[in-house]
Amino acid sequence: MANIKSAIKRNKQNEKRRVANRIYRGSARTFVTAARKAVAEGKVEVAAEATATAISALDKAVAKGVIHKNNAARRKSRLMKHLAEITK
Repeated sequence: MANIKSAIKRNKQNEKRRVANRIYRGSARTFVTAARKAVAEGKVEVAAEATATAISALDKAVAKGVIHKNNAARRKSRLMKHLAEITK
């Protein structure tokens, strides 16, 4: 454990941020997984709705600074690509 006052404070800040970031990162993962399952099942309307929710969650995570914008863009692109395949 840190002995220096500034290091103790930094550890507290990091822990608070880690807990806050888990909420956004975890929900984004959950929605992306749900969207992938819906696409795999082949239900177009359900998959489109799930994909839209996942994209929204990814955008929110980017806005909060939890994930990088290019990371979210890559994930959204892959989701849309899979959705486009089943809508043909």
